[in-house]
Amino acid sequence: MAPVSADPRPDWVLARRAAIGHHIACLRAARGMSIDDLAEAAGVDRKTVIRAEGATVSTGLDLLLMIAAGLGVSAGQLLDGAPPRT
Repeated sequence: MAPVSADPRPDWVLARRAAIGHHIACLRAARGMSIDDLAEAAGVDRKTVIRAEGATVSTGLDLLLMIAAGLGVSAGQLLDGAPPRT
């Protein structure tokens, strides 16, 4: 199997990143949290949450773990993309 190039990112990676960002936003909204609320709960700044939700940058594992904790879900649930429970 040939290695996958990291630059530029394949379209499927960008699409999955966007889906995860959308899922973060949906989970946040379902919990009645503002961007600032999630940023505080996750221990990051608001711009980081905005970037994660907008999928404008690659989000590292540490940040995904912090956001998941701030939302009260597992990292697996965050990455799953299943509809949020309200």
